[in-house]
Amino acid sequence: MVKYDPHYYPYPSRRNMMYASRGMVCASHPLAAQAGLDVLKKGGNAVDAIVATAAALTVVEPTANGIGSDAFAILWKDGKLRGFNSSGPIPRALSLDVADAKGWTAPSSDGHLPPYGWTPATVPGAPAAWAELTKTAGKLSLAENLAPAVFLARNGHAVSVTTAHHWELAYRKYAREKGEEFKAWFDTFAPSGLAPRAGEVWSSEAHARTLELIGATDARAFYEGEIADRIVAAAQKTGGYFSAGDLGSFRPEWVEPISVNYRGYDVWEIPPNGQGIVALIALSILRGFRFSSHDDPLTVHRQIEAIKMGFADAHRYVADTRFAAVPVKELLDDAYADARRALLGEEAEDRKAGNPMPGGTVYLCAADGEGNMISYIQSNYMGFGSGVVIPETGIALNNRGHCFSLQKGHPNMLEPGKRPYNTIIPAFLTKDGVPVGPFGVMGGFMQPQGHVQVVMNTVDFEMNPQQALDAPRWQWMGGMNVSVEPGFSPAIAQSLARRGHAMKFELESNSFGRGEIIWRTPEGTLGGATESRTDGCAAVW
Repeated sequence: MVKYDPHYYPYPSRRNMMYASRGMVCASHPLAAQAGLDVLKKGGNAVDAIVATAAALTVVEPTANGIGSDAFAILWKDGKLRGFNSSGPIPRALSLDVADAKGWTAPSSDGHLPPYGWTPATVPGAPAAWAELTKTAGKLSLAENLAPAVFLARNGHAVSVTTAHHWELAYRKYAREKGEEFKAWFDTFAPSGLAPRAGEVWSSEAHARTLELIGATDARAFYEGEIADRIVAAAQKTGGYFSAGDLGSFRPEWVEPISVNYRGYDVWEIPPNGQGIVALIALSILRGFRFSSHDDPLTVHRQIEAIKMGFADAHRYVADTRFAAVPVKELLDDAYADARRALLGEEAEDRKAGNPMPGGTVYLCAADGEGNMISYIQSNYMGFGSGVVIPETGIALNNRGHCFSLQKGHPNMLEPGKRPYNTIIPAFLTKDGVPVGPFGVMGGFMQPQGHVQVVMNTVDFEMNPQQALDAPRWQWMGGMNVSVEPGFSPAIAQSLARRGHAMKFELESNSFGRGEIIWRTPEGTLGGATESRTDGCAAVW
């Protein structure tokens, strides 16, 4: 247990937080968080809890993730921080030549693969993530960890308010798509002919059977057995690209997390192909300023401009490092941060990538009484993902391949068997080698922007986890465009507009991310929070 030392914990306020001494699970749905807590109480550790929670979320929040998701994690265990990448590659049958032949690279296109259907679907990494995490760092079996999700799928659950809203939006979206490959989505997720309403019970026996088979085989049935056969058969029947080799060859990867030091705290992210480096680039620029107040328009202006620089560099350089060299060290170098900071003036600008060389997702976190802590994220992308569901399995495939570039020569260009630029990013905070804890903000390209705002709320403005999550957010939308959510100060927005930002007030907070945090307290207990933008829960023991 960490010895009492107040300087490790940057927030003074203890109001409106949840506390625990034996374990805590924070997730965007109460039933999922409770599933994780149940596993903890049965003798599991934080890793077992996160797997149970992640699997349960595929049932209770299929609008943001599924069995066909990919996943990333940052794990603190045995005094060491480890990163984990379980994002899958595009099938080998897809290439730029195929994109050319289909007309997706034409000047009139948007430079990406189509967002729906078989084309953007990559090999799902979530089942392999559950198996590998359980085997390597858990205490229970995968079948035990998936049992709560199996129960929820088989016996049903009352759909939550936020989930029902996004379910209805997805129903309308996929109703516009033509093709046999979309039929199974409606059979699975709208069996009554409509999206389920808030409070209505939804269940899926097919989903339950698939989870049981994954648990019984440590996920190998998904990649080499009965489930893999179903995926390949569905692809062959309705125009997909998956082969047995694509699925059978997939393995998740343990990686070294990357970090920058921000005012004495180390902020950790997963390296590319993830976009966590965006947050780190921005923080490395922002640490050269001193901020007097969270509500100073200059504070927000500098945050926005630093995020623009981070995204400009990421969209230029981030890719699957097995296929392209990504200058991570150079992008996070102090001298490069100094050079980029020097370009940040008093007015908004359309930022471009520099030269660093010398010449809709679910986030969840868990901690236990043994000192283990894990930051985890999984997602289908764009809600349910591709809209393709494997018949009689409950598996909704992701559409991560939409993030590839179709520009020849770009580091992130489409290539057979390659992983695309990935938006989902877990994060972790330490100080002097001591864990403070996991945190994350889900939501596509909002994620690194949310990470920067949460870190600064915590470190610069001494907010506790609940305050850091609930503070009104901004989101850079590209070019000079910045959206702000309800509750954001109109006076600050007006000041930002005078600096050249094109400001827009959104009517809802749905697009501004949904996050969770668990910090260890000076007493060695756990303090955590989820936020009002979701139906989340901090389940404590």
